[in-house]
Amino acid sequence: MTSTAVQARRPGLNAWLKLIEAEAKMVIRDYAGLIVPLGLPMLILVMQGIMIDDIHQELAEGVTVFSYYALPVVISMVVSTIAVINMPSFLATYRKTKLLRRLAVTPASPAMVLVAQMVVSFIQVILGIGLAFAMAMIFFGASLPQSLFTAAAVLLACCAAMYGLGMIVASIAPTPNSSVAIGLVAFFGIAALGGMFGPAENLPDALQTLGSWLPFGAAVEAFQSAWLGEAVDAQNWLVLGGSAVIGAGVAAALFRWE
Repeated sequence: MTSTAVQARRPGLNAWLKLIEAEAKMVIRDYAGLIVPLGLPMLILVMQGIMIDDIHQELAEGVTVFSYYALPVVISMVVSTIAVINMPSFLATYRKTKLLRRLAVTPASPAMVLVAQMVVSFIQVILGIGLAFAMAMIFFGASLPQSLFTAAAVLLACCAAMYGLGMIVASIAPTPNSSVAIGLVAFFGIAALGGMFGPAENLPDALQTLGSWLPFGAAVEAFQSAWLGEAVDAQNWLVLGGSAVIGAGVAAALFRWE
């Protein structure tokens, strides 16, 4: 077969858009999958607003206690619930229904589904963060990070780390239900140590240290640095980058398309 013929069989832009559209419809129809990443962070946002004393006190010029403690946690929650719980469950469902196997014998590679799912889930991340920011700014007077560039870089690193963890979940989960169960355990484990139920400083020293070496805690600390306009600690970048690399490596070794 000539290279021209091979090139003609490769899916074009229209095929990619159709697949992304199909993935978006699947996500929209899964109401429970939308409630968790969009609803739970808002609930935690309100709870943080109730629990934090002196939420309007400024830690630095224009940076309130609420902005510093609550928003980094909520942003990390949005990313992790989508990447660690939702995305793996869709991939496990496609594997169980043999969709990925059927795609393997067509010009549309099974990897296209993974890319499309990541595109759609990233749109959910942006939507979830936007809703959280709107509520925080309207009802709690929250402020934007002092360094928007640093915050954007941390968000991308957080996404890479959480998707890496999500790919590990997708690789080891044999069924969609087990994928959700494993994802929930992983999410609550890293989030509890990273400050979801209160500032990490309230935890014992050993748990604080452990949490800072996990992707959720590293993301929260990095976002807090962005809010203060400070340089992000090298350990945070190392944890987030390492989580992404390890996740990709484990997925490459263990992920089954059928």
